[in-house]
Amino acid sequence: MNAPPATQELLGEAVDLAREAGEFTLEHFRSVDLEIIRKHDGTPVTVADQGAERLLRERIAAAHPDDSVAGEEEDDTHGTSGRTWIIDPIDGTKAFTHGVPLYSGLLAVTDEHGPLIGVINLPGLSETVYAGRGLGCFCNGEPVHVNDCTDLSDSYLMTSGFGGAWRIDQIAAVLDAGVTVRTWGDGYGYALVATGQAEAMVDPIAAVWDLGPMPVILSEAGGRFTSLEGLDGFDHGSGIATNGRNHQAWLDLLA
Repeated sequence: MNAPPATQELLGEAVDLAREAGEFTLEHFRSVDLEIIRKHDGTPVTVADQGAERLLRERIAAAHPDDSVAGEEEDDTHGTSGRTWIIDPIDGTKAFTHGVPLYSGLLAVTDEHGPLIGVINLPGLSETVYAGRGLGCFCNGEPVHVNDCTDLSDSYLMTSGFGGAWRIDQIAAVLDAGVTVRTWGDGYGYALVATGQAEAMVDPIAAVWDLGPMPVILSEAGGRFTSLEGLDGFDHGSGIATNGRNHQAWLDLLA
């Protein structure tokens, strides 16, 4: 049985919420007074991250009190509706704190059938890429699709950092294949794949809030999203998005 489509109403609401949270982050972007706090794992967080997530949680609780919410900066709340909102208020906090406008706000909704809605909001670029199950993928109201490139040597690979989580053999394999690598990835990289501007985006290590919007966005754009092990879903600790024309080839390259 096919999963029912999302409603235009809920998709529009999610886009509006993500944009409102994005406007909040812009109030703190490039602020000389911005304080950077180190979390227990050493990653940075700011008042912009915390405030944007609080805003979203308050809006969701008011409109959908029975829905569950999971986010990066606060504890999960558990509802009874079978629907869950997943929040990453700033995906790319390091970029944000360095004044780079390629950070994003991520918002996803799942239901008992799986991914329902995904939003990648890029406040610094005034762009929002979003999709609803069965409704298509859009950027600022215009339909978007992945591209048709099938040759890895002609491909652009986006990633959040070429190093760190990457194994040396993976880096060597990508370079040997002639792939062009660009960083400053995060949600921005996935948006580039969905809109046909890049062929692949890879996160060797990622949390659920980093990847929540990606399955439905890539699917509705005509591409594919899995873990690096080829597993569907966003909760396997890694993510790879491609235009779908050569997904297995990417998986083999990075295996």
